[in-house]
Amino acid sequence: MFFDKDQTATAQVRDFVTGERMKSLSDREWKFRLAGYGYALRKANDRFKLVALVNGAELCDLPLERPAA
Repeated sequence: MFFDKDQTATAQVRDFVTGERMKSLSDREWKFRLAGYGYALRKANDRFKLVALVNGAELCDLPLERPAA
């Protein structure tokens, strides 16, 4: 992971991305919103991987299921 050395930055990015997911009506909209901020999602077997669009670096893992509201 890209942010392994800075757990605070990883937590902030994860919180931001999760917040955007809660605002979105679908995973497709969520992916579109994240692209506007320079992020992409790659689907792994049991999770999403958040990736920077600029250099393709993996930033953190995210669960497949939506968090409870």
